[in-house]
Amino acid sequence: MNDVLISTEGKVGRIRLNRPRAIHALTTGMCESVLAALTNWREDTAVDAVMIDHADGRGFCAGGDIRMLAESGADDGAAARDFFRAEYRMNHALFTYVKPIVAFMDGITMGGGVGISQPARYRVATENTKFAMPETGIGLFPDVGGGWYLSRLAGRVGQYLAVTGHRLDGAECLALGLASHYLPSETLDAAKAQILADPQAIDTLLDGLSVAPPPAKIEAHRTDIDRLFASDTLEDILAALASDGGEWAAQQLMTLNGKSPQSMKVSLKLLLDGATMPTFEDEMRQEFAVATRVVQRHDFIEGVRALIVDKDNAPRWNPATPNGVSDHLIDQIFAPLPENAAWTPH
Repeated sequence: MNDVLISTEGKVGRIRLNRPRAIHALTTGMCESVLAALTNWREDTAVDAVMIDHADGRGFCAGGDIRMLAESGADDGAAARDFFRAEYRMNHALFTYVKPIVAFMDGITMGGGVGISQPARYRVATENTKFAMPETGIGLFPDVGGGWYLSRLAGRVGQYLAVTGHRLDGAECLALGLASHYLPSETLDAAKAQILADPQAIDTLLDGLSVAPPPAKIEAHRTDIDRLFASDTLEDILAALASDGGEWAAQQLMTLNGKSPQSMKVSLKLLLDGATMPTFEDEMRQEFAVATRVVQRHDFIEGVRALIVDKDNAPRWNPATPNGVSDHLIDQIFAPLPENAAWTPH
C-alpha cells in the first residue's frame, strides 16, 4: 500500500496521506514523494491547483515518524537528518508554491501535519480539527516552520502554544488565522468535488460552504496569555504563572512542569529568532541545525521512551530544571551547521 496517494484529477494535483494506522504520520519516503509531485506540477500548465488531504481513517496528519527519529538519534542520527532534510524541503516547496494549495485539516493536525497545512493558501478546519504543536512533551520543539508561523500569531499566543503544546479546535484555528475557512465535515466531499470541477473558483466555493464556527474558547484567555507568557525567558514565564494565584495559571504551570525544560527554552528562542527571519528558507536552515542536534540529545530519546514506547508518561528530563539549561547549551544547539552539512532547499 502506498503511504501517500498522488494523482491528477481534472486540473487539480491531489496529495492524499495514506497511513491510517499511524494517523498518516510522515515518513522520509512520503516527504520525498510529495516533493517530487510538487516539482512535477510546478511547471505543468495542466495543473491549476493542489489539494492535500488524507485518504482513510481519523486525523489529517499526526506528525512525523517519531519512533524512527528516536532510534536514529540514539544511533548516528543519519536517518533522522535524512528525514528532516526531506521534510523541510517539502515544507519549503509548499511555502514558496505559486499555484493555490488547499489543505483539509480534518481531525488531528499536529507537528508535521501543521507543516504541510500552514503553507497552503487555503486551510480548511472543521469541528473535528485538533491542532497542536505538542513537541515539548517529547523533548523536541515545534519545527516544520513553527518558529515562523507561531511567532507571527497575535500577542503571545504562539509562545503559549509552543511551550504548552495546547490543542486548538477548528473554531480557535479560524479565530487565530491558522485556518482560512471553517466547514462542517459533512460538506468536505462536496467541497472537494467542486474544487476538482472548477479549481479557478476555490475562493468562491469555500466561502459558499463556510459556516459560522462556535465561539473560540481561547479568546477567554487571550489577556492572560499575553500577560503571563510575555517574556521570552522561561524562568520569567514560570514565575509569572506561579505568582498569579488564578486557577488557569495554576493549570498552565502544572502543564509546563511536565515538559522538557530544554525543549521549552529551545522553543522560546526559536520563536524569538523566527519573528525576524528574513525568509522561510532561513527559518528552515536554522530549524534543521537545531533538529539535528536535539534529536540526538537525551531529552528527545527519553521523551519518546516515556510517552510512545514504554508509555509510563514519566520522562526523566536532563537537565531536570530550567536553571540547568544554560544559555551556552542553547547557543550550541542553535549554532549554524558547517556549509557542507547545512540544509538547502534543493
